[in-house]
Amino acid sequence: MIHRLFVLPLLLLVSTLAAHSADKALPRSTPEQQGISSAAVRDFIETADKQINTLHSFMLVRHGHVIAEAWWKPESAEKRHVMWSLSKSFTSTAIGLAVAEGKLTLDDPVLKFFPNDAPAEASENLKAMRARDLLSMSGGHEVEPKFGFDTGPSVKGFLAHPVTQKPGTFFRYNTPGTYMLSAILTKATGQTVLDYLKPRLFEPLGIESPVWDASAEGYSLGGYGLHIRTEDIAKFGQLYLQRGKWNGQQLLSEKWVDEATSKHVDNSKAPSGKTSDWQQGYGFQFWRCQHNCFRGDGRDGQICLVIPEHDAVIAITAQTGQMQSELDLVWEKLLPAFAKETLPANTAEHEKLLQAAANLTAHPAPPKKAK
Repeated sequence: MIHRLFVLPLLLLVSTLAAHSADKALPRSTPEQQGISSAAVRDFIETADKQINTLHSFMLVRHGHVIAEAWWKPESAEKRHVMWSLSKSFTSTAIGLAVAEGKLTLDDPVLKFFPNDAPAEASENLKAMRARDLLSMSGGHEVEPKFGFDTGPSVKGFLAHPVTQKPGTFFRYNTPGTYMLSAILTKATGQTVLDYLKPRLFEPLGIESPVWDASAEGYSLGGYGLHIRTEDIAKFGQLYLQRGKWNGQQLLSEKWVDEATSKHVDNSKAPSGKTSDWQQGYGFQFWRCQHNCFRGDGRDGQICLVIPEHDAVIAITAQTGQMQSELDLVWEKLLPAFAKETLPANTAEHEKLLQAAANLTAHPAPPKKAK
């Protein structure tokens, strides 16, 4: 039996923690109050549920307010989800913050940070490789260096890989290149990307207890391995939508946000450039996409989509091979539905949206039939 003297302090603690969490949450609103119909959002959710195997979560933010959120059971709002390559956009952000603090520059040669790991005879292209080339996936590799997902890439292995193209001129998606950015940040600051971002990004945004897996060498994996919640993805996108400002504080410089999300290299002829949203150019660990949007994304359908022209952010987690389908449905169902003005309240349609969002269950893709 718990003594009554302990109950009140315990209840106060729980209440305080709940209030603390609520204080850090994005404000909530209805779709109509922010200029989109509940019916259109419900149509997106229901169509996505039918056509995509399998979604885990969806959150729509407009004018800084969460206006729709859904989790496919057994996923939930408080459950952290692996970001896969969406982690890259966070690593890029860490580099931007370190540049602002004068810890490094984008034109620093990569070899500057790893004198003991360089090949005995470094090629001219390797010597020319800069931090900005890693950011734009144009380090000069024609083939991505091989690595094990469990142990992570290695600095020495990356530097030993042939650099056949002039850095800054040739796009090749390169997860070990992002790992090198993580290692560079640690060399420049003495902290892992995770520890460096905690007071500068995660805590100001209210991203609580993020987890970032580390390599065998002790660096945050950089290109993958970050685990955060769906609303954390939305907050990150909102920060970039607001050009680095959060609660009146400029966390990231506007210049960095603009540079990171602008096209730096053509990616239309890369192996990844098979569909329109992979042909719009690549920034600093952000993809340009159709309709003047940009995104961070990751394997299995993790998406942080920023839609500046409609002041909106979409966060999605999933385990699917249908990432283009996710984007196509946004373009088809949501983009045309954004209005400039507030819409009349529609309690009946909003209730239907809430019911639809509450009754979702993850459904993996059916097994392929043997030929």
